[in-house]
Amino acid sequence: MSLVPLAATAAPLTYASLHLSPVALDLGILQIRWYSLAYIAGIVIGWWYLTRLIARPGAPMTRAHADDFVFYATLGIILGGRIGYVLFYDPWMLREPLRVLRLWEGGMSFHGGAFGTMIAVWWMARANRLSMLRVLDYVACCVPFGLFFGRLANFVNGELWGRITDVPWAIVFPGAEAGPYPRHPSQLYEAALEGVVLFAILFVLFWRTQARYKPGMLLGTFLTGYGTARFLVEFVREPDVQLGILPWGLSMGQTLSLPMILTGIFFIATAPRRRVRVEPIAGDASVA
Repeated sequence: MSLVPLAATAAPLTYASLHLSPVALDLGILQIRWYSLAYIAGIVIGWWYLTRLIARPGAPMTRAHADDFVFYATLGIILGGRIGYVLFYDPWMLREPLRVLRLWEGGMSFHGGAFGTMIAVWWMARANRLSMLRVLDYVACCVPFGLFFGRLANFVNGELWGRITDVPWAIVFPGAEAGPYPRHPSQLYEAALEGVVLFAILFVLFWRTQARYKPGMLLGTFLTGYGTARFLVEFVREPDVQLGILPWGLSMGQTLSLPMILTGIFFIATAPRRRVRVEPIAGDASVA
């Protein structure tokens, strides 16, 4: 049975009835959008949490390193996210190069932002002679904050909606190509899985186990967790209209997530053999 006529008779919740607006504050000549605030909140809260993590014995960096990293990470997230979106999701944008600079119109790729962040970590670690893998372990624990706020911003913007469905919590989003049918609020699924659940898993591993002393364990857990969550949610998320389902039967999001999952599994499997005596960057307390 087709979901379209079934969903059309369910009188679902409409996006308009939620009275949401992409603009958080309108100052006339300047509009502050929730999307921008989501990035700021993710970076600021992520930095704050990173300072809590490195306060524990055996940290791979100092507070000064963490403060410097925020600048490099911000550049990596914005540049990597935008370049990744253009290359993987909307290469036709290159026909109008000025559109690439219109970040306020949306269009960011998490996979690109993640790569940009790794470049930032590599640069900082190389410049300060730090262990790149251990720094990435700590940074990975902070990333779910940005994912959570970013997905909530996607929902407020009424974008990246799910596929047509008849579940009781379905929402009719404006602008959907197939028409005003109820759809999965896939943005909220991703906020829950990529943000809340993934943060909780990393929290337990960091604070309740010895995972942070096994280089690559936390990073691998993040890559596997995010990749799996994204891969599964893509089954109920509407594919990008300009791409659709790719010839091999997966969406672009699923295609980009598979290498993350495999890389994450590799890091988790090989982390125990990297377990060595951990010496802190600051202080003289050795960690066995």
